[in-house]
Amino acid sequence: MLIHNIGQLVTPRGGPQRGSRLGELRIVPHAALLIRGGKIAAVGPEADLLAAYPDEPRHDAQGKAVVPGLVDPHTHLLWAGERAAEFEMRLQGKTYLEILQAGGGILSTVQATRRASVEALMAETRPRLLRAFAHGATTIEVKTGYGLTLTSEFKMLEAILALDDEGPWELVPTFLAAHAVPPEFRGRAEAYARLICTEMLPALKGWWQEHANGRPLPFVDVFCETGAFDLEQTRCILETAKALGFPLKVHADEFDNLGGAALAASLGAASADHLVATSAADIRALAASDTVAVALPCTPFGLAESRYTPAKAILEADGLLALATDCNPGTAWCESMLFAMVLGCRAMGLTPAQALAAATINAAAAVGRADRIGSLEVGKQADLLILETDDYRHLAYRFGTNLVAWVVKAGRFFRVEGGISCTPQPFS
Repeated sequence: MLIHNIGQLVTPRGGPQRGSRLGELRIVPHAALLIRGGKIAAVGPEADLLAAYPDEPRHDAQGKAVVPGLVDPHTHLLWAGERAAEFEMRLQGKTYLEILQAGGGILSTVQATRRASVEALMAETRPRLLRAFAHGATTIEVKTGYGLTLTSEFKMLEAILALDDEGPWELVPTFLAAHAVPPEFRGRAEAYARLICTEMLPALKGWWQEHANGRPLPFVDVFCETGAFDLEQTRCILETAKALGFPLKVHADEFDNLGGAALAASLGAASADHLVATSAADIRALAASDTVAVALPCTPFGLAESRYTPAKAILEADGLLALATDCNPGTAWCESMLFAMVLGCRAMGLTPAQALAAATINAAAAVGRADRIGSLEVGKQADLLILETDDYRHLAYRFGTNLVAWVVKAGRFFRVEGGISCTPQPFS
């Protein structure tokens, strides 16, 4: 398929973009792009490609802009139930402890998720995935972490793998048994961390080899935060996971600076995420590594907070910065990477070019896949968006609407209908 009459083809190139390089884009006016076997076979001026491939089936982009498929490198997209009452309580001024005592908070989602079957979890999650895909996220990281027992965490993994098989999206699984201290271990975080290290992670290795059909090992993540897991517990879990061959991620510094970001960098984690309260020393440690700093601006927005990830400080230190939604039922029920880009510009001071690179090539690096997704370059997977507009900057300029007209995933075309759903479209 030759996509032609592209008014503006926009892409980062040459791998993840660090520091002042973030936002360096190749912009080709009057462009075309050739797809063969689900991969990008040629990119360039329309006149050149039409002459080189005169007999290729064509799709007319109608002068609109084309950008890489977005990558959402941090979500909690799989859960059961909802927490609208908790949201209302927060607006009424209730504290987190008061919400917990009323049956809210993460443990309410844990109870609902434990009760749900694999099929029920898939049924609740599928519409969220479809909305995320329709808003341009062609690759989506999905965490466990609402089970907090080995059986229920494996149930979540089973649902994630089954949804990945359904497609059209591509899911990146993460094992987050260290999301919170379960009710059975209340006041005994150290004992639960030890259980993760001695029993859960070794069992995960065997379960994955039996059930994952040759997929790469999932990421292992820890919520390093006051009230969750301290720095030494986090270190124990991550070092155990690394010794077993698992790639690493870390929730760090959402509320307090415990040193989780520097730990992530020292262990070679793919990413450290949240990073709202990160110290200057930890920012320097991240910048000296290949660990991607993943900002989750939908979360402080969802909590009506004023502090966001210090993007400019990370970039001034020459760090790698990415964007993600953190889609979850408690603080940020948002499936739209487009809105994460909007907030990245308004709340974190990014330019539209920087936001696009942070949501594509750098986000791909945060899930270990920058070698095959995140940019429109020859040899990469054909994941791209045809927009409703002829200028990619409208993705950050406008908000409250979906500017994606077509989603192309591994060469398969999906028409976005009404801004919220996609259907596969054959055409010649």
